[in-house]
Amino acid sequence: MSMALRKAMIDSQLRPQGVSDRRVLDAFLSVPREEYLPENVRALAYRDRSVPLGDGRSMPAAAALASLIQSLDARPGMSALAIGPGAAYAAALLAHMGLKVVALDEKKLSGPTPEGATYRTGNPAEGHADAGPYDRILILGAVEELTDAICGQLADGGRLATGRFDRGVTRLAAGGRVDGRVKLDDFADAQLPLIEQFARKPQFVF
Repeated sequence: MSMALRKAMIDSQLRPQGVSDRRVLDAFLSVPREEYLPENVRALAYRDRSVPLGDGRSMPAAAALASLIQSLDARPGMSALAIGPGAAYAAALLAHMGLKVVALDEKKLSGPTPEGATYRTGNPAEGHADAGPYDRILILGAVEELTDAICGQLADGGRLATGRFDRGVTRLAAGGRVDGRVKLDDFADAQLPLIEQFARKPQFVF
């Protein structure tokens, strides 16, 4: 039954959003999304929207996540860091694609740990420098601004994908690190929750 639901998710959600990379589609077909959700919301695993995880947090909708992963242009053997709610699921997808992945979230991650994936608990904004720099960084939510720590953990020539929150609108964005700076370009509108640790700090005016 789960395999049929995953196939339906791909045909009705991912493909209509322009997700066509066979490796990405195969990962979403192969990894059971519900196994990375709390039992009380597993019935919502394949709906076409984000899934609430409690405490105001949610796992991104499959189509948005697939679009972000496709934009990474990830290749087998690369290292990756997946950050935020649903990071364990994203890590499982990337590990299925042949990457070595660290999943990081402020809450303890649950779900099967596939070969090539490691789960860590910590501040998303600080990343996980011990295993960096990373060829690819995926942030599962929206950010108002990237932290110096995250930018510093992306390898030169690497790619980062995230949601970008600007004046109430969220867009999917991806880009790379060149000469020490990370430049992102928007490529689609999508609803992604703002990750608190990546909210812009208030500016004090005297």
